[in-house]
Amino acid sequence: FDSLPPARYKETMSTILVWIQQSEAKLSMPQVAVAEYEIMEQRLRELKALQSSLQEQQKGLNYLSTTVEDVSRKAPAEVSQRYRTEIEVILGRWKKLSAQLVESCQKLEELMTKFQRFQNDTKTLKKWMAEVDVFLKEEWPALGDSEALEKQLEQC
Repeated sequence: FDSLPPARYKETMSTILVWIQQSEAKLSMPQVAVAEYEIMEQRLRELKALQSSLQEQQKGLNYLSTTVEDVSRKAPAEVSQRYRTEIEVILGRWKKLSAQLVESCQKLEELMTKFQRFQNDTKTLKKWMAEVDVFLKEEWPALGDSEALEKQLEQC
């Protein structure tokens, strides 16, 4: 029994596994086209909160790794191998989740920047179109007024 991990190990393992499953589910949500910046901001806040949560869970993961190392020194080879395999699977999922989270944040931040640029360009274009509309609705100068015609040609 000395070679087996303490009860806290199982509790921590269970907590970490549940957290990983929930986080993987959140990240695997299908991405939808978003046309509102506020929704993008909300999603980014959710991803940042998940990153914070990941860092909070890191302590538990470190505990699991340390405990497995301790068990490996004391336990028979087959028991030791079982715990090593278990922690390797957890670490693999953890690394994949962490990388996916960083990638999702970066991608969303890039999209938000592009979206803002697009909104600004759209505003500029709408303003220009309104000015052109006013110009087109102006009364045309009389045919004999060459100075006014020249001015209008320059504006065009």
